[in-house]
Amino acid sequence: MSSTMDSIDVNVPVSTAYNQWTQFEELPKFMDSVHEIRQIDDTHLHWRASVAGKEEEWDAEITEQIPDKRIAWRSTGGVKNAGVVTFHKITDNTTRVTLQMDYDPQSFEEKVGDALGMVKLQLKNNLKSYKELLEGKGQETGAWRGTVPQH
Repeated sequence: MSSTMDSIDVNVPVSTAYNQWTQFEELPKFMDSVHEIRQIDDTHLHWRASVAGKEEEWDAEITEQIPDKRIAWRSTGGVKNAGVVTFHKITDNTTRVTLQMDYDPQSFEEKVGDALGMVKLQLKNNLKSYKELLEGKGQETGAWRGTVPQH
C-alpha cells in the first residue's frame, strides 16, 4: 500500500467545510478524476473514476463519521483504497482540512504514476479546487449531520 496526505486552509467555518464534504455525490465538482459517486445509503458509496487513465468502478464504506471532525472510509471492492478527511477549527472562519489516503497501485501505469508523485499532486489539486468551490459559494450545498460510529 502507498499513502499520501495533504492539508489546506479554507476560509469558512468548520461546520461549512464538513457539511460540504458530506455531499458525496458532489465530490466530482472538485475531484478531477472522479466522474460519478452514487450514495447507496448512509454508509455506502459507488465510485466511478479514472485511475491512471483507465475508467474504474468500486464500492466504498464509510467506517466512521463524526460531525465537524472526521470522515473515514475504505473500499469494499474494486480499486483498493482507504482514508480519512479531518476538519480542524483554526479560527471561527478558517478550517484546516487534512486528507490522508492509502491506496494499492495495481497496474504498471498506476505504479509509475505513484512513483512520480501523481496521486499526491492530484490530491493537492483536488483540495485547491475544494477550497475554490467552497470559498466561491461562501456556503455548503447541503449537509448530513449523522454520526457513523467507528467499526
